[in-house]
Amino acid sequence: MKTRVCSSFSQPSVVLHTPTFPTPPLTSVVLFFLASLWMAVSSSAQRLVTQSPRLPLVALTMRNLKLLRTQEYGPIQALGSPQHFCLRGDRETVLIGSEYGILELDLVTQQVINEISLTVGGFLSEDGSGHIVGIEDLPDQESVCIATAAGDIILCNLSTKQLECVGSVDSGLTTMSWSPDQELVLLVTGQQTLIMMTKDFEPITESHIHQDDFGEGKFIGLGWGKKETQFHGSEGKQAAHLLLASPWDDGRPRVTWRGDGQFVAVGAICLETGARKVRVWSRELVLQSTSEPVSGLEQALAWKPSGSLIASTQEKPNKHDIVFFEKNGLLHGEFTLSFQKGQVKVNELLWNSDSTVLAVWLEDLQNKNCSKPSTYVQLWTTGNYHWYLKQSLHFGSSKRSQLALLLWDSEIPYRLHVLCRGWRYLCYDWHWSTDRSTGEESCHSASVAVIDGDKVLVTAFQHAMVPPPMCTFQLQLPQAVNQVMFHNDPWTSRDLAIFDADNRISVYRYGECTVQDSSVKLGALGGSGFKAAVETPHLVKTYRVDLGCCEDGEVNPLKLRLLTWLQDDTFLAVSQGKLVSQSILHHLNVAPSSAGATVEEEGILDLGYSVSVDGEVISLCYSPKTKTVALELADGQILKYLWEIPHPALEPWRNSSGSAVRFPTPCVQTALVTIDREVSSFFLLAFFPQVASNITSFVTYDEFLLVTTHSHTCQCLSLKDALTSESGIPNSESLRKVERGSRVVTVIPQDTKLVLQMPRGNLETIHHRVLVLAQIRKWLDRLMFREAFECMRKLRINLNLLYDHNPKVFLENVETFIKQIDSVNYINLFFTELKDEDFTKTMYPSPVGSTVQPVLCPTQKKVDLVCDAMRAAMEKINPHKYCLSILTSYVKKSTPELEVALQKVHELRETASLDTETVSAEAALKYLLFLVDVNELYDHSLGTYDFDLVIMVAEKSQKDPKEYLPFLNALRKMETNYQRYTIDKHLKRYKKALYHLSKCGSEHFSEFLNLVKDQNLYNEALHLYPTNTQEYKDISIAYGEHLNQKHLYEQAGLIFARCGACERALDAFLSSGSWQQALCMVSQLDYAPNKFASLVKSMAGKLIEQRRHAEAAVLLEQYTQDYEEAVLQLLDGALWEEALRLIYKYSRQDILETNFRPAILEAQKNHLVFLNSQQTTFACYKKRLLVVRELKDQARHGLLDDEVARCPESDLLSETGSVMMASDASSKYSHSNSRISVCSSKNRRKAERKRHSLKEGSPLEDIALMEALGDIVRVTDALKGEVHSLLKELVLFGYDAQARELQQVLEEALQLMERSLPEIWNLDLKLTSVNPVSVFPSYQQPAIVVCDPELLTPPKLNKSLQWKLSLLQ
Repeated sequence: MKTRVCSSFSQPSVVLHTPTFPTPPLTSVVLFFLASLWMAVSSSAQRLVTQSPRLPLVALTMRNLKLLRTQEYGPIQALGSPQHFCLRGDRETVLIGSEYGILELDLVTQQVINEISLTVGGFLSEDGSGHIVGIEDLPDQESVCIATAAGDIILCNLSTKQLECVGSVDSGLTTMSWSPDQELVLLVTGQQTLIMMTKDFEPITESHIHQDDFGEGKFIGLGWGKKETQFHGSEGKQAAHLLLASPWDDGRPRVTWRGDGQFVAVGAICLETGARKVRVWSRELVLQSTSEPVSGLEQALAWKPSGSLIASTQEKPNKHDIVFFEKNGLLHGEFTLSFQKGQVKVNELLWNSDSTVLAVWLEDLQNKNCSKPSTYVQLWTTGNYHWYLKQSLHFGSSKRSQLALLLWDSEIPYRLHVLCRGWRYLCYDWHWSTDRSTGEESCHSASVAVIDGDKVLVTAFQHAMVPPPMCTFQLQLPQAVNQVMFHNDPWTSRDLAIFDADNRISVYRYGECTVQDSSVKLGALGGSGFKAAVETPHLVKTYRVDLGCCEDGEVNPLKLRLLTWLQDDTFLAVSQGKLVSQSILHHLNVAPSSAGATVEEEGILDLGYSVSVDGEVISLCYSPKTKTVALELADGQILKYLWEIPHPALEPWRNSSGSAVRFPTPCVQTALVTIDREVSSFFLLAFFPQVASNITSFVTYDEFLLVTTHSHTCQCLSLKDALTSESGIPNSESLRKVERGSRVVTVIPQDTKLVLQMPRGNLETIHHRVLVLAQIRKWLDRLMFREAFECMRKLRINLNLLYDHNPKVFLENVETFIKQIDSVNYINLFFTELKDEDFTKTMYPSPVGSTVQPVLCPTQKKVDLVCDAMRAAMEKINPHKYCLSILTSYVKKSTPELEVALQKVHELRETASLDTETVSAEAALKYLLFLVDVNELYDHSLGTYDFDLVIMVAEKSQKDPKEYLPFLNALRKMETNYQRYTIDKHLKRYKKALYHLSKCGSEHFSEFLNLVKDQNLYNEALHLYPTNTQEYKDISIAYGEHLNQKHLYEQAGLIFARCGACERALDAFLSSGSWQQALCMVSQLDYAPNKFASLVKSMAGKLIEQRRHAEAAVLLEQYTQDYEEAVLQLLDGALWEEALRLIYKYSRQDILETNFRPAILEAQKNHLVFLNSQQTTFACYKKRLLVVRELKDQARHGLLDDEVARCPESDLLSETGSVMMASDASSKYSHSNSRISVCSSKNRRKAERKRHSLKEGSPLEDIALMEALGDIVRVTDALKGEVHSLLKELVLFGYDAQARELQQVLEEALQLMERSLPEIWNLDLKLTSVNPVSVFPSYQQPAIVVCDPELLTPPKLNKSLQWKLSLLQ
């Protein structure tokens, strides 16, 4: 190879970006997965649900390729015919090479913006015999690389139109192929050699294509013989001999790179055998493997970008296959093309960039019957090991419309570029869509249609869950199918119309048909002796769509897109306008001549009136409820199509505020839903709420929107609540986890099933909780209790919802419920799940806006109410049949009525019935033993005092007769009341035992009194005897002694006084400090004066010990006439005014000088000392609190470093605080106080205070400081009343200076504290206190600490009390 050095181009960095159409990114239109889900709503409460695209890999077995848009350019005015082309993604242009040069087509303006001739430089012949074998756009070098068959490699700068030959091969070139990363280029020369070069065209290595060695991946032979000697089945040993390459094979080597650029496969005709072989080479051009000999292998070759398989074609004796090779050269899978052997040839195979679609370019073989061969493009996908033909493009036989070049877009996976020989350029954008019926009634079959070549596979999920590629039935069409449409009428939504590659629409309908339709064949539900009652449709009519032809017979194979079935004889379709940026909306109507045609006669659909749309329509959806058609344009604008008016027109879709709706991102999947809302709430629809994100698929059903997300969840959102602020917040009911990559297929109408498809292709059915609850509520509203019960039992929904959904309706229809359930076991199951809890407020909240009737008896417990109502209904309907359920209703009550249930069993034993539905007493008792523990049932039977019933239960238990028979015999011998007392005491029913024992006479009173004392039944015992009896007095005295032992002296005194035990009452009142009651008892006991005075002084002394100075003064003044002592006690209690009153009453003015004046001066000094101490402590705590908060704030924001230990505040932080977090401290305190947690609330509060340590550096020091500051404020504020009384006395006796000083000090203290309240208890207090942060960087993780709300609330000052004296100011 001779190399030449090209002139150095400047190589600035190039920023690549995605092509746009024309404004937003194209990737947001071609792909079908969501980045977000948007809803736009009109003033008619109709909402448009859309899905924006994203690109994951998913299973595609239940999806079809739906044409999003078509762009058609040309014919382009150029010389010659197109030979190669490539895309310039950064400029939205296409480079096309011909026999004379290259040209650049602008896809936006549809103009040729560059045309460079290669004949001028001698690179191509002027007679048009030259050939370009490769074109590659090199953005990094701002150039285009061109390779010619003559061997020249040319770099062309399109900006300067400068041509430079960077190399030349004398033997010529047949192929130039660049690696996906454009770091390497592989050249195939005319001498069948491979040359690997860098992007700067520096040769790396050169090698011959044909190698004798297998490669580095050669297999190890195990001695099983050669292939020629192995068994080859019915084909015989001739199968071991290779067939030569096909006569139409062009002989050129084919090169294809793996997606990561690490390996390259080269297919070439072997010089020895004349058959094609595929060799895999490494990036360094080292042979890795050679394909096994494959008879009939053809020229097409394409390596799947994901790297798993290499696709090629093989002609077999009776079919034409697409075959796949592994990297080691072995065959791995195949599928058969939809053409007969020898009918077509495969020119090329192309994988799209995400490896989901394989494009097959075919061409008719020329023969006597085919003078003008046609070209085809087929798009194949795979799922569940089955290959589906999803789209078939027939380009016709016209020479100018025949396919010349085909290319997938490298950035937009589902965009296909097509160039015809007549210089017509086509661009197709597809996206994945699930074609499903939209009916919401139970009669509809929830059908999903899947295109598979000339067949449509229909699965009716209402009848069976059929895994793909199987189906319920299939429809056989004469041509390949491109689109399937279900009827939009809710009542005929199962009917479907099929649009095939011949532009014919076949209509299939359900209904009575006397003739068996041969095109409909049962799938998985037929054959093998199994036949399901599945209704199938029949072909009603086939219509040919009259599209008209372009000039020279050129036809766009996919001119119509987004076909929608509006009415029985009306279809809606979209096509491209005269300009690429325009669209035309067509009405396809049945031609008048086809109205009365038979099934066999082909009808015609005329392109009726059309409406021009200024913009590219990328989505079309129709609402049958409102008969509204919504269009979405490529720029996100939404239009409403008014098609029922005489002159159809378009208008912008507006929201309630009148603004035009425009999505921020184009969405390829849309759905129109109608929400039943009142007109008064339309103002909520004035904006676009994003109700979910990361959406991968969605479906609308009834009032719900079901979506799957990239976080592997399935959400069910209520459309009625979609505009509330909480609508987008998932909860445990609306959100559930699903398998990674799951996609929604359909929802079964009037059922709870949601069908999902997994990434590997299989189907799974889930019952989303929201759908389940909604369907159950519907059934309950319709009184369909049987359906609701079966669903709840199967899906483990708590059966309490049957009642809680609407208690009033349930109680009014109890008999209906029982008759529908009609199963004793089911009714018993319902009883056993009953709880006194409203499940519509806890586990299953009622939908917003739902109204529930109030309960008929709100005072009665729910379980008791339901049990009583159902028992009454069952006894009315058939008490014998529902005997066990009636027993269950007694047992299930909040207080089980086991005695009544046992009595029912006893009645069954006494009255034998011949009715077959009657349950025997033995069976009833056995059932009761199943519900209730046998020992408990034995005790309850004993409590009925019916010994026959006791023996019947005992016989069914494991008790030894030697144990219970002697006891029963002893009971039989007792007197009736004493017998029942003995039984009740044995059963620990002490109240009943006490009652029966009181009837046994006075001889058993001592036993009665002992029972009262043992079981603390004093109140009950007092009610059993009259108040004037001795028994009553004995019980009262015992009761009083009991209260004394519990230190309830005052209550004991009352009991003693009531029964006349005055001495005992006096002692009790003295112990309790009730001196008034004690004096009353003394008056009844007639004490002597000396004894009385001594008793009064004793009582006064006890009151003084309790600091009850005022009460002690009353006793001393009124009962002992010791006036001086009374005054002194008032002075000790700071009761200044009362003390003055007594001084002047009894003319003891001497006490003023001796005691009163010194007392008020001493009180003034004590108050001053206390207030000064409080102020000092308050200021100190406040300062410390600010320091602690500043350190925590710095730690929270990460401002402290390792030097914090040496900061000036380091002396404030203890060693403990530096190594312990708040969470550690919390766990420590909770552990140490584990015993306290079971104590009283007072002790719990005390334990909580211990956690708030004032020790500097403690984790909750700020909380402790706030608690201490609050206590100081409250104590100081409480002094105002006491200080006010003292100020008055100081002024009265002329101590104005002392009074003024005290008033000033208290006022200053209160002002200081009032000013500090906002600073201490600020607005951010709750956030900083609930999530405390350590002041050290290594302990910045927040710990949740639950604080007493009182600590976070500032103390309130009593400003209503006027304590100050104005004369002192």
